[in-house]
Amino acid sequence: MKELRIRTLAAVFLVAGVLSWAGARLWNSVGTLPRVPLAAPIVLALIAVVLLATAISLRSRLKAQRERVAGAKGVDPLMAARAVVFGQASALVAALVAGMYGGTGAFLLESLDIPARRDQAIYAGFSVLAGLAVIAAAFFLERVCKLPEDDDTAGNAPSAA
Repeated sequence: MKELRIRTLAAVFLVAGVLSWAGARLWNSVGTLPRVPLAAPIVLALIAVVLLATAISLRSRLKAQRERVAGAKGVDPLMAARAVVFGQASALVAALVAGMYGGTGAFLLESLDIPARRDQAIYAGFSVLAGLAVIAAAFFLERVCKLPEDDDTAGNAPSAA
């Protein structure tokens, strides 16, 4: 399984942000602007909490399993793989959504004197922050579930002499 890459997430964020900013400008020229729902940062924050709770739970179970604590509940490798895939998918979607709301929020910064648009800019800003929290939680989950490196794969293989 490949690891998450910051470059990929940053590219998704930037492309979505630029397209969203351009779309907001175009939409505004028609006379209206799509709304940033209040639920957007809430849902993203809930996803971040679920990812963080999963990572903490798996970390404690893996630690107990490594230390061979009596009665420790082991971690099924397939469950850990599913958790990592969920984290990676969540991070990609969060980068896309955060970029979308970031672009819309950047456009809304021009008209903060209008109360409705100021509220929309605040919701967009919180959505970007919550999206970054999802990405951070996904990286933490991936780090928790990473297998320890073998000596042979770390480049310490005995040389044939």
